[in-house]
This record gives sequence, C-alpha cells and structure tokens, in this order.
Amino acid sequence: MENQCVHPNPQFARTTFQPLNGEWDFGFKKAARGFRFSKDFSRAEKLCAAASYPQKIQVPFCPESVLSGIGYTDFINLAWYRKAVEIQKGAGRVFLHIGAADYLTTVLVNGKPAGRHMGGYTSFAFEITDLVREGENELFILCEDDTRNGLVPSGKQSARKKSYGCSYTRTTGIWQSVYLEYTPQNYIKSIRLYPDPSAGCVTVHTVLCGKGDLRCEASYKGKSVGVQEVKNACGETVVQIPLAETHLWEVGHGRLYDLRLTFSGDTVESYFGLRTVRLDGMRFLINEKSVFQRLVLDQGYYRDGIYTAPDDVALIRDIELAQSVGFNGARLHQKVFDPRFLYFCDRYGYLVWGEFGSWGLDTSAPAALEVFLPQWLEALARDCNHPCIVGWCPFNETWDTHGRKQRDGLIAAVYDATKAFDPTRPCIDTSGNFHVKTDIYDVHDYRYDPAEFKASFARLETDGELYEHVLQDHPGRQHYNGEPTFVSEYGGIKWAADAQYKSWGYGEDVHNETDFAARYAGLTTALTGNRKMFGFCYTQLYDVEQEQNGLFTYDRAPKFSDETYQKIKAANKATAAIEQK
Repeated sequence: MENQCVHPNPQFARTTFQPLNGEWDFGFKKAARGFRFSKDFSRAEKLCAAASYPQKIQVPFCPESVLSGIGYTDFINLAWYRKAVEIQKGAGRVFLHIGAADYLTTVLVNGKPAGRHMGGYTSFAFEITDLVREGENELFILCEDDTRNGLVPSGKQSARKKSYGCSYTRTTGIWQSVYLEYTPQNYIKSIRLYPDPSAGCVTVHTVLCGKGDLRCEASYKGKSVGVQEVKNACGETVVQIPLAETHLWEVGHGRLYDLRLTFSGDTVESYFGLRTVRLDGMRFLINEKSVFQRLVLDQGYYRDGIYTAPDDVALIRDIELAQSVGFNGARLHQKVFDPRFLYFCDRYGYLVWGEFGSWGLDTSAPAALEVFLPQWLEALARDCNHPCIVGWCPFNETWDTHGRKQRDGLIAAVYDATKAFDPTRPCIDTSGNFHVKTDIYDVHDYRYDPAEFKASFARLETDGELYEHVLQDHPGRQHYNGEPTFVSEYGGIKWAADAQYKSWGYGEDVHNETDFAARYAGLTTALTGNRKMFGFCYTQLYDVEQEQNGLFTYDRAPKFSDETYQKIKAANKATAAIEQK
C-alpha cells in the first residue's frame, strides 16, 4: 500500500515504527494431499535453512493477487518470505507486527524462533529484542494454510479450485502491513477507551509494562481539551479525562478527538469519538437518538489486491460510494477489515458492524470453540475502540456441515464472551440463522416481489410475528421472541456488467433500469416504512467476481444512469417509520 510513512494502525500509533512493506524474497508450495499443519518450529527451521526463493513478492499483497507480482490462484499450502532488515537496536525493545496473515504463521529472526500465531484475520506481534542485532538482520516468515480444513475459518474464500457462487479467490499468507516498532524498556502495551458524552469525559484503561509517570492528553482540532497525569503508574491503570468541549460523533460527522499518551519515554497516538449506542425496545439509539441503519453489504474485496486495497484512496472510495447513494454504514462481511479502513469509517461518521470470516469453520465440530474464540477475542481487542463499530456479529449463516447442525453451545459461548468483553455494544450471535442467544434477531430474505416482501413483514407490526424464510426448510431451528430486528441481507438484484464471468444474483432478472429502480425502491420502502424495523442491509455495494449484484462494478465504476442512482438514494434516505416521533 502507498505511503510507507503512514502508521498501519492509527488507533495505536508510534512514530518509532519502521515499515517493512515492499519487496520480499518469496517461495510457495502447491497444495498436497494429506497436508497437516506444523506443531512446532521445526518445519519453519528446515525451510529457513534450505528453502529457495525463486520469486519476489510485494508485501502486503497475497500471492493470489496481481499486485503481489505473483498472481497464482490455485491452492497453496505453504508460503515463505525472507527479508534483510536494517535495525537500530538501541537500549529499548523491538517488536515485529503483522497486521494479518492467513493462516498459521511462524516467524524466525536470524534463524531463531520468534513466535507462532494461528488465525487468518487478526493482528499479532512478537517481541524480538533478544533475537536482533545492530545492523542487518534476517526475517523469515512461514505461512501455512488449508482452506478446505473444517477447522480453518476462511470467510468467502473458495474451497474449490476456482471461484463460484458467493465464494471468491483465496488469500494465502500475508495480506496486511508488516512493520517494526521500537519502544523503551517501559512501554504502553494496550488501551481501552470508554467515551461518555453525558458526563463529558473519556475513561482510558491502560495496560503498562514497567513503572513510570503516565500522561493522557485529549485534544480537538489541535486544541487541548483535557489532561490527566498519574505518578508512578504500573500494570492496569485507569484514567478519567474531563473534556472542556463536547463534540458528538454522529452519522456523517466523525468529530474525532485526538489522544496522546506518554509513559516513561514511550508515546502512543490514538483518538476517540464521543458516542453511545444502546437498544431501546425496537429502536437502535446512537447518543440517545433513534437512528435507522441504512446499511450495505461490503465484502472487502478488490480486483487486483483480493483482500488488500491498493491504497488509502481505494478504502475511502468505498465509503464515499456508499454515502453517495444514501447509505449511512455497512456490514463488513465475512472478514476482519484493515484498521485503516476502520479509521476512515471513524472519520466519516460511517456506521459498521464488526464481523469475522466464520464461513469454512465446521460449527458442528467439538474443537470449533477452542479454534474460533481466541481469534474472535483478538479481533475484539484490536477494534473495540473504533466509534464507527456499533455492534458485533461473530458468525454468519451457520448452515449444517455434512448434515450436522451447529453446536448451540458454541454460538452461546461466543455470544457470552463477546458481551463479557464489551457490554457497551449489542451482539448478533449468528446473522440470519441460526440464532441461539442474541441481542438482535436479524433475518436474511432475498425474495424479489416487493408486494409479497412488504406483506410478510407487515405481520411484525400487526401481531408481533417475524416472517423467516429460512424456517420453510428448517422448521423449529430458531424462535423469534420479540427482540429488536432488521433485515440484514436482502435485494441482491443482478445487473451484469463484466462479461468475463458467468454472473449471478438473487431472484428473477430485471431487464431495464426502470424495473431495477422500481424493485429496489419497493423492497427498501417495505423496510423503512415498517415501524418495528430499525434498519436494513442491501446486498451489495459492488460486484465481486461472478457475483454481479452490486450497485457498482468490481472496479467501483457506475453501472447505472444518474437518474437510477438518484432513485436508489431517495429510497435509502426516506425517513424511516421508527425514526418518527
């Protein structure tokens, strides 16, 4: 990604970081029958000692992508990387950060073990202070992956050789930024932020390594608006900062405060937004105001980069496209998105739901909980401070696996862990189906006739019954008990724009833009006009490979005339019944 001087994680940034994106030596091994993940460092050590590096790769792009310089799209089990790095060690500590690498990552530094991490979506770091020397050092990274393994959450990555349906090109190995950070011996390990608009303050929960003086300063547009200091702070330290000015984070208005923390020579830059979210009956409140969520499904795929956007401009473009047609947020679908995308969502006042790439995981397997929960908790820990995230959704459509139904205990346990970690946001246990324990009862419905669509959901208003299409084939699998609800997937109207794919969408095809706009408006109005619905999520913002039901092309180009987009925008922005007093 461009601009190596921009920190990959604006929520927890140090100026003392060293970007490692760019060219690395690279090799990979095609998929083999009977592949097994390594249990220790031995496989990495052997490859480090004897592997060849026939190619160069551009990190952080996966080898399946064009931007990586490789473009190999068949199955890969092993991918290994090598880079010579100049390090100025000094008297402090050195950490190696990897934004995300799919799936099991092993790191060696100068041939010695540095650490191992399991999970393809979450960020991790290893302290490598004792392994590095002043001057040139060798970093070796081995990534092992097996998308067809039922204990590997892989999101929308295809388990077949090629893309099909709503499964797309795979991502193997590193796909988010790699960098070094240098800290003093005493340093700030992590922070949790709890803004309180009503009290006009923010509470900062820090985890500190070592002992020293802690200073926390909040500012707004360059002006200091609050400072607190703690002498001889150590371990877990909580600081409350009264704010001299109150600026609310709202839809379409980021109004972010900057936050600087200094501790014993270490400085971390962060930020926060003043906002609260809570459920009130059937309403979703942001800063105590009913806000109808006009969401669009965002898969986080890019033609040339697959999981990785080519630059910040592409990340911002997706938000601006959505807002241009009247959406105020998105479901970030089947993927943990790049921290810089979330940063721009924060800046733009763009609502999002934090999700995970849960597809590919066999939710009927006894080992599913011990695989999934640690990875999900890592995602929560990294992203919990983003004001744009208004809810969590760990699973999506937990269909049967080889005829075996999900373990309800898995779904309930992950829900409970989510609420224990973050009681400030609602949690949808498994979007669409099959609900077990949830704050919000969402449904997916791709019926295409607006009159039928409206009539079935009208029963929610008249007699409290929620129509669930999934129960036609799976009776008794979930039960609506009056929870707040919204239709979190609908539409998906096909409008093919890329002849290289055999495209598909949901429902009967429309044959002209007039019919498209009429169906879109009819379906959407059925939801905005329902006083028991707090939102909708349309499938989807842009085409992804063969799934051409987006409102824009895979390259984010327009598919329709300005007139049609204006009709879409008018339907999206219509005042919702639940917003009316």
